[in-house]
Amino acid sequence: MSCKINSISSPLLCKLCTKKPKLRRRNIILFSFSSSGKEQKTISTRTRIENPTSQAYTVSFKTEKGCKLSISRYPDFEYDAEGGMGTGVAAKVTENGPANNDLPVLFDLESLYIPPLTSSTAKFLGLPLPPFLKIDIVPEALQGNINQESGKVDLEFKAKFLFSAGSLYKAPPLLVKTVLTSEETKGTMKSGRGRRLDEEGKCRLVGVATVDPIDDFFMNSFLGLPTECLAELKAVISISSS
Repeated sequence: MSCKINSISSPLLCKLCTKKPKLRRRNIILFSFSSSGKEQKTISTRTRIENPTSQAYTVSFKTEKGCKLSISRYPDFEYDAEGGMGTGVAAKVTENGPANNDLPVLFDLESLYIPPLTSSTAKFLGLPLPPFLKIDIVPEALQGNINQESGKVDLEFKAKFLFSAGSLYKAPPLLVKTVLTSEETKGTMKSGRGRRLDEEGKCRLVGVATVDPIDDFFMNSFLGLPTECLAELKAVISISSS
């Protein structure tokens, strides 16, 4: 899955939380991403902020147990992501005057934490990962749209995956870019179906990404890069007025 998003910048969302009731802004938010080379999905939203103080929101994101990760043709990793978290800011979207239920949201990278895959958090073929094996996940972006009425979620996610085997081996970062969605996602090899937000804020987000080769012969050969990976995250998203 390739992903391209021209979206809310951090300075704009920071201004939403300041007390300047007379500030008026117009912004164009454009989301575009593709789940394969043949499929393209585009979300285009015209945003007008009339009163940023009254339309600012705080969004919290927490990951839970029962997640999955898979790459190439290998079976799924069972992944316990409980303890993952992040906070962000959002703004009510208005189009032609009245507000709708879309919330563009941007998460603060300093608050964003995704647990690593280790022997205590991941299983492969029903067995824990070897104690020396570790896969760190370093987020670089989490932003997108949440629709409060329908429960639909589309979040651009970008992260580096760092494979290591104790002090003996550390692979160069694998860059993963995808859109975590509550809808259906399809790639060439992988596919998944999410679940929209319920009344408690619980959802299942899925995303397919293409992983390109890196400067490491062993990892390229072992994973068969380039290839696809699939992420399935169970999460709780809470939205409150700032």
